[in-house]
Amino acid sequence: MFDLPGSWVWDYWFADDGDRYHLFFLYASRALHDPDARHYRASIGHAVSTDLVEWTQVADALVRSDGPAFDDLATWTGSVVRHPDGTWFLFYTGSSLAPDGKNVQRIGYATSPDLDVWTKAPGPVLEARGPWYEKLSSGDWHDEAFRDPWVLADPDGNGWHMLVTARAPEGPVFGRGVIGHAWSADLRTWQLREPLSAPSAEGFGQLEVLQAEVVDGRPVVIFSCLGEHAMPSRRDSRGGTWVLPADSLLGPYDVAGAYPLTDESLYVGRLLRRRDDGQWLLFAFRNTDEAGAFVGGITDPMPVAWKGGRLVRVDAARLPIA
Repeated sequence: MFDLPGSWVWDYWFADDGDRYHLFFLYASRALHDPDARHYRASIGHAVSTDLVEWTQVADALVRSDGPAFDDLATWTGSVVRHPDGTWFLFYTGSSLAPDGKNVQRIGYATSPDLDVWTKAPGPVLEARGPWYEKLSSGDWHDEAFRDPWVLADPDGNGWHMLVTARAPEGPVFGRGVIGHAWSADLRTWQLREPLSAPSAEGFGQLEVLQAEVVDGRPVVIFSCLGEHAMPSRRDSRGGTWVLPADSLLGPYDVAGAYPLTDESLYVGRLLRRRDDGQWLLFAFRNTDEAGAFVGGITDPMPVAWKGGRLVRVDAARLPIA
């Protein structure tokens, strides 16, 4: 497990340079006392490992910018990919406050030659915009949700795609969460596109920390949402991390088909394929204890496999046959 004694650790993502695994994570000082205050003090830390169990913290990746800037409140969750020229790109969420004090989220990026020293690009490259995405001015949600960029290469070699936690401007308030979508030819300039899913009466107010993967030949998106932010039909499931199957990495995705992979005690599930044996592993951060208090810290890897047509956590010694 990865945790820090003096800080809360929560959202995170990985990069693999072929030699070491890199863990990028959000953290904030426990001196804040209130764990809910961590969101507006988040920086992006960095740790490395050779076995995905023992981690060594190294120099931080990013901190918030001096204002005024799109990330002058906090730097939030993202993803890392490598350009064919060898440059690493870290896409992240920049958080700032609107005049009314509500949170606005935009997407920016930083680059690095080595995963250690990062240089921010000037300004955001994407933000919520109509007619596809809800803005803060709707008044229907507690923030302007446009965050958690997950970037992947086009399966047919045609540039890059970004999946984004976003909301549609219409539909049931707690079912408006959609998989936002953008495309780029070069990772630097992005075109906003219509979402890969639609609002649903069986849906979610937000599909947080999206990740699209082909797991043992089957495309899936995993995301996180607590019951309090979902449609009433979802609240009894008490799911934390959810699985959403599809025919391709680019959907279209029907959120009504989502099913839970973890309960609410584990949040922000991430999938990673272990380099030496090809085993798919699930990680998560510890969300709450039995009393409902926030915990934090990232779990050790948990093997997953297909069983009965669903992706499930399994005993590593007895992996089921898909």
